[in-house]
Amino acid sequence: MRALALIALCLASSAGIALEAVPRIPPLMQPAVQERHPGKIIWADLVTPDLARSEHFYGALFGWTFEMVAQSARSRPYALAMLDGVPVAGILQRRPGGAEHRQPGWMVFISTADLDAAARNVVADGGRILAPARNVPDRGRTAVFADPQGAVFAALQSSSGDPPDALSEVGDWIWSSLITTDAGAAARFYSDAFGYEVFDPQSDDGVAHVLLASDDFARASANALAPTLLKIHPHWLNFVRVASVQDAATRSVALGGRVLIVPHVDRHGGLVAVIADPQGAPFGVLEWRSTDPAGAAK
Repeated sequence: MRALALIALCLASSAGIALEAVPRIPPLMQPAVQERHPGKIIWADLVTPDLARSEHFYGALFGWTFEMVAQSARSRPYALAMLDGVPVAGILQRRPGGAEHRQPGWMVFISTADLDAAARNVVADGGRILAPARNVPDRGRTAVFADPQGAVFAALQSSSGDPPDALSEVGDWIWSSLITTDAGAAARFYSDAFGYEVFDPQSDDGVAHVLLASDDFARASANALAPTLLKIHPHWLNFVRVASVQDAATRSVALGGRVLIVPHVDRHGGLVAVIADPQGAPFGVLEWRSTDPAGAAK
């Protein structure tokens, strides 16, 4: 847990740009579907100062390929990360100017059936709007928020439906965890905003840990920081499914990244590690041996 000090992010400084003059991006689902899963994390964007270096790192680590999105004169470089031809993430380049410092990081997009209602609940429960709701052609309505503890996230009301609840392929996102100072308070906040059911499983490590669920699926967890780590800024941490956590950790170092938390067995019996890419953006890797989707376990 001491290694979590290396994940002391302040994503609020970079989150708003994820909606700032972004090039036109394709629909989330092609063809469009009627399937909706409010509360499901349906997209992730990386904000980074070096798009080319990020492509090299994630491409070599996860087998992602990349397609640049057509840009306008005002938009920043933006690439779609593809896994077997299917978009799995976006990478937006923003280079800080002058004395400006922005921590590179991944940001989650949480599905909502009513973005305006979600925004009202965020504000009513003590959260903040960092980038107000706007329509993104072909993608839907989206906005960026900070929860009361300061963790940054986005919400997306997709105009083409949501991805199905299926088993993640190796190289795709499989789980997200909220690292926060008060897991119970955070769970109540996100429940109001996105309609989650909240479950408090038994834990023998003395650290509060709750599950956020919808449609009988666990969508994410909220995990309280240990008392010795309360100076760490709350943040969302996203995990990619890999065939071998140890191999992914070793390869990430060879590619210029850092292992922040070494491979270990988590409280649910899976092998996980936390890594920072060469620009410092943290993410997790997770081995998943079950044939069921990660959130399907009751």
